[in-house]
Amino acid sequence: MEDTGHYHFNLLKYLLHNGYSLALINPTKTDKLVTLTICDILYQPKRKKICRITKLDKFELYQQRQLTRSHHNLKEELNVLKNRLQKSIDYNVTYINILKTFSSASKIASADIRSINKCFETNKKGRPISLTAEKLKETTKNSIRYSTYADELEIKQLIAQIQSIDEQISEIDKKIEEFSVETNSPITSIPGISHFFGNSILAEIGNISNYNKASKLIKLVGVVPKTYESSQFSAQHTAITKKGSKYLRKTLYQVIVPVIENNGTFKACYQLKRIQGKSHRCTQGHCVRKFLRIIYHLL
Repeated sequence: MEDTGHYHFNLLKYLLHNGYSLALINPTKTDKLVTLTICDILYQPKRKKICRITKLDKFELYQQRQLTRSHHNLKEELNVLKNRLQKSIDYNVTYINILKTFSSASKIASADIRSINKCFETNKKGRPISLTAEKLKETTKNSIRYSTYADELEIKQLIAQIQSIDEQISEIDKKIEEFSVETNSPITSIPGISHFFGNSILAEIGNISNYNKASKLIKLVGVVPKTYESSQFSAQHTAITKKGSKYLRKTLYQVIVPVIENNGTFKACYQLKRIQGKSHRCTQGHCVRKFLRIIYHLL
């Protein structure tokens, strides 16, 4: 069957539970290609298959992939909302509490000092601030204090959305950590690899036996340079292909930063490429490919 999003999941799981062997095929865009693909698989059974056999014990990877992708998508939504809120105030737990409670300078100026003090009471870790409730109240009394109902409403709605997404991410991360502890993959032993990063990488790669060498895994991620040739010309410097899973590529570029910081081998590799004149982003690409080769051999 075609591996098409969530559409095949129910039938796939039902057939696997009933002892059937299933092969997944990458989706094709037209009916003609579908017909040719089916004929190709049926007519030449001895050739290298263009489908991949799936097993019941690998079904957990689908769930993990859904969770880690949801985490990525929610983080992107969160960044958009925080950027919109940034025009009103710097993002900080205390500041958010103040805006959530009062939403304008006028309301702070007329508020009781005890109500303002409650906004400064938080157990969450974060960047310390020098502002005090007394100083805030005094400052707002002497400020212009111009605001509109539309501004106040937007601020309240943005904060509510941000807090809701934060809660969703926290819930997802707890489940991801449970999967990670249960899987106990060797890649989480690498300094800088959290439960989320480790699970995200494993879920996107899938069954490592689908790749008979590390270069195929690197190609899947799309971090190999493009080939550009025209007549006698062959480009020496090209961008990466960006084929394959964008989620896996994003995870690897995020995780390579702490890996470089915490691992002497990767730090030396990074410094060498920079000395050779490579840009920061290009050097990260070299480190990502090195990291993928290590992951391949570990798995």
